[in-house]
This record gives sequence, C-alpha cells and structure tokens, in this order.
Amino acid sequence: MKAMILAAGRGRRLRPLTDVLPKVLVPIVNKPMLERNIELLSLHGVQEVIINAHHQSQRIADYIKKRDPSVVRIEIRVEEEILGTGGGIKNTQAFWDERPFIAINGDILTDINLSDVYAYHQRRGNLVTMVLHDLPRYNKLRVDRDMNILSIGLTAGGEDTLAFTGIHVIDPEILDYIPEDARYNIIDCYRRLIREKRAVRAYVATGHRWIDVGTIHAYLRANLELLAPEKVAIGPDCHIDPEANLNRWAVLGCRCSVEKGAMVLDSVLWDDVTVREGVCVVDSVITTGAIVEEDIIGGVAIR
Repeated sequence: MKAMILAAGRGRRLRPLTDVLPKVLVPIVNKPMLERNIELLSLHGVQEVIINAHHQSQRIADYIKKRDPSVVRIEIRVEEEILGTGGGIKNTQAFWDERPFIAINGDILTDINLSDVYAYHQRRGNLVTMVLHDLPRYNKLRVDRDMNILSIGLTAGGEDTLAFTGIHVIDPEILDYIPEDARYNIIDCYRRLIREKRAVRAYVATGHRWIDVGTIHAYLRANLELLAPEKVAIGPDCHIDPEANLNRWAVLGCRCSVEKGAMVLDSVLWDDVTVREGVCVVDSVITTGAIVEEDIIGGVAIR
C-alpha cells in the first residue's frame, strides 16, 4: 500500500516555530509530527510514502535520509512553487500504481483506523473516500444516509454536516481530473466529481483522537494529549536541579538544563534548552538551543 503526506505548506499559523523548522518536523513529545504520521501509516500496512515539500524542504530531505528505509520507503517531491493539494497530488502521479492510495495532511495527529478506512473504500467501490467526523466549528460537508457526499460548503454549520479530517483514500483515476503543472485545490476536483454523481463518499470516524496542529495553542495541546499518564517527558542527558520544579505537565528534549529554583509549567522545551536559576516558563515553547534568562509566560523563545 502507498500513501502521501501533504507537507508543502508554509505553516504561517504556527510561526515562529516554523521559522525554525518546517511544520512537519516540529516535535510532539520529542518526536517530529512527520515521524508520528509515518508510524501511523506503517501500522496500517503502508510500505511506501511520498511527501511533497516546499518550505524548508532541504530539512525534510535531510531528515528522510537519516531514517531506516527497511520498514517504510520514503520519497520526497519538492515543489519550487506551491501547487496546492490537488496540484501536489498530481505532481506525484508517477509514484502510484493501479491501487487506491491514502493521502493525509502532514499537520494533523490522529489515531483513526486507516485499515478500516481503506477496506471501506474498496468494499464500497468508491472513487474517493473522505474521512469525516463531527466537529461543529468545522462541519462543512453534507452527507446522505448512504454516505454519499452531497456538497462541500464554504461556511460551517447546518444539519447533516460533518468536518473533513484531512485524510482521504483516492483511486488513481482522479488524477486525470487534475490539471498538469498548476496550482489546484483537490476539493475543486471533488466538487466536480460530486456534480457528475461519481462515487465520492464519506467514512465517518468516531471515538478517535484528532488534532490539527496549526497554532501554538494547538501545539501545546497536542503535546499534553500525547504525554504518558505521569504528564512529564524528559529526553536523555537532561539536568534537572533538585530544587527546580516541573509542574502540571512538561516536555523536555535532549540535553536540557533546568537550574535551581526554576519552574517549567505546561510548557515544551526542545533540545539543548537552558532555563536559568529562578526563572519561570509557563504555557510556552522554547526552541532548540535557547537560554531563558527571564520569565516567559504564554510565549515562544527562539535562540
């Protein structure tokens, strides 16, 4: 089975973190989002993955080169100009075979059962299966009782509407509907298929985790939700002074130092961060190599 991780966006809503790293390499509990999505795909039988990239694409390429290719083989397709979701998928046309493939947004974290989604797609003979769920502020798609998608609206709300999770299973036939070498939104393709009464159907997910890691607030929430029950994660070679405090929840990367009397509360420290004596870090993200010498509350510190 093959899949695509859509990762070409600039990550503007997650700035300034995405000034440091491309969004898919931003760590969630000390593991890049990209790695977490590769693991999800592998868990459900995906053996080959292609990733489109634009913003800081070399960093993504360097990360892929360091991975062990024995479990999942990964390719990267760099877009000199962002092609959009549809154009990005079209640009990978040579990667696919005759089988349906999975596409997933690179900035979501989820545990949706992709094996069930893929089996449903094949069983129903769908051309496209969009994975939906009920998230009222994002509900824009109308679905009938037979799971046919009737419309994809521009505004949220209304009865019989659901939200798109950013996960879809796609039959390669739809590539013929996407223009070559052009910026194009895959949703425009789906709207055309719906008008033509093609098999564009919904799989409705329930009882799952799903986080769109698009903002600093969502990024902090994602770290909290993925923490173990003890609510603290400490990477290797860290030094935590006996009189320092890690309160409520905290994530520390590798080689961090939290000095005497310092406090880290509801915050994420990337690798090689130092929090000086007596300093408080609250509801904040501290990026790699930063030295925090004064209190920071609800902010981001960059080296």
